[in-house]
Amino acid sequence: MTTAKTSPNAFADIQDMTFERALKELESIVGKLERGDVELEESIAIYERGEALRNHCDRLLKAAEARVEKLTLGPDGAPKGATPLDGDDGAPF
Repeated sequence: MTTAKTSPNAFADIQDMTFERALKELESIVGKLERGDVELEESIAIYERGEALRNHCDRLLKAAEARVEKLTLGPDGAPKGATPLDGDDGAPF
């Protein structure tokens, strides 16, 4: 039995997808796999695509988290600036 390996560029189209589009396709793949709507070979292929989509979504989420900032307030309650969200102070935002 031989197994074909997916080339690294096989899913190049994923790199240009928005988070929402990638997540929607990933949900569709999960649905197909859960229902068993596909043959074994196709299941393997779409599982591999699903992994690539999951990795892409994870990268996009991490990038978004890195850009999130929390506002800092002055003594008068007015915003005085922003600092990176690090989560060390226990505050949710």
